[in-house]
Amino acid sequence: MASVVFYFQVHQPHRLRRYSVFDNDPFYFEDSKNAEICRKVADKCYRPTTSLILDLVRRHKGNFRVSYAITGTVLDQLERWAPDIIALFQDLSRTGCCEFVGETYYHSLSALYSRTEFNEQVELHTKRIQSLFNQTPQVFRNTELIYNNDLAWHVSQMKDEAGNRRFKGMLCEGVDRLLGFRKPSWVYQPPGKPTGRDGKPFGVLCKNYRLSDDIAFRFSNRGWSEWPLSAEKFAEWVHHINGDGYLCNLFMDYETFGEHQWADTGIFQFLSKLPEAIFDAAPGQNHFITPSQALDQFPPVGEYDVHDYISWADTERDLSAWRSNAMQWNALEELYKLERPIKDRVAASLREADPEEREHASHLLTDWRKLSTSDHFYYMCTKYFADGDVHKYFNPYDSPYDSYINFMNVLDNLRQRLASAPAAASPA
Repeated sequence: MASVVFYFQVHQPHRLRRYSVFDNDPFYFEDSKNAEICRKVADKCYRPTTSLILDLVRRHKGNFRVSYAITGTVLDQLERWAPDIIALFQDLSRTGCCEFVGETYYHSLSALYSRTEFNEQVELHTKRIQSLFNQTPQVFRNTELIYNNDLAWHVSQMKDEAGNRRFKGMLCEGVDRLLGFRKPSWVYQPPGKPTGRDGKPFGVLCKNYRLSDDIAFRFSNRGWSEWPLSAEKFAEWVHHINGDGYLCNLFMDYETFGEHQWADTGIFQFLSKLPEAIFDAAPGQNHFITPSQALDQFPPVGEYDVHDYISWADTERDLSAWRSNAMQWNALEELYKLERPIKDRVAASLREADPEEREHASHLLTDWRKLSTSDHFYYMCTKYFADGDVHKYFNPYDSPYDSYINFMNVLDNLRQRLASAPAAASPA
């Protein structure tokens, strides 16, 4: 038996407009460009892919299941510029075959810098998923699959408003140097065996990066020895897991379908045929399950011991995509220095009778959180930039240095707003 856990990351940042040192207005975000990109990706990926997956769930009478982590930043933009996509996800949620996993609302690196902010963003995201999709996330996926033992313990101990443990487990990258001879096809747990939701072992699901990347990155590569990749061939690879684990954890960006892999590559035909091909590879044995179902059905078989942070980014699978140069370190440190002063300003404003000050403080916090989105620091990465890799995907800057200067100009204005009397505030 091979149980396929199909998980997609859905995210778009609030991209900054060009902001010079001479600018002094509080409107930082390029709404026209963000709207253009949101509608473009909706047309190429979100709308056709979600419609197809909804059809697959219905066609296979509930035997095809998927899961998503949808950030608050993309939900905010879809609500403004492509609300029909949210309606499609709501239709999918009502089928009972789709699970929404937890995230940080702003797709931030807060887990590395402020566990207080991390907790608050997880809570904000949970409430948004509850309100839109009538689900409470039971499994957590940190920004860019960033993970280590300490973070796993922290997430395992997080509680809801009733005081109950919130999460059953986490999703993370299956890193060869950490797995050793083992496969990502089993459920693992952090060292020390923490418990999570319902008092059960807190489980860890590791991405099968080889099979995931066959779809996400290699599918349209005509130089790849396995090109063209058919659903039947891929289903045989999935079936080979039988006897060496239970799970095939396919984790990838949702934009794989239609954006990274364009429609003319045959990616939608591949996805359409994949469930049936996997069922046919082992009739009555292979199936699709959600992350929660995987953690409920399969107990941990061992520990996944991760001392240093890992992620799913680049070949290094570490934090170097966001913290590999002085610009990134400086921008992050300066950003998080403002957390406490801004939150103190918000707390003070709530004690004031002046609605203008409350609104001003609220917008300060919202803008600060939009700046915490990891993409802003990804754009500052100097690794491989000249090679035209994925660091340039929807990147609005000519170079990492332009990104850094623009970001710091914005941050400097935010700092001035914090020190000033109430002024015109940017829209949430």
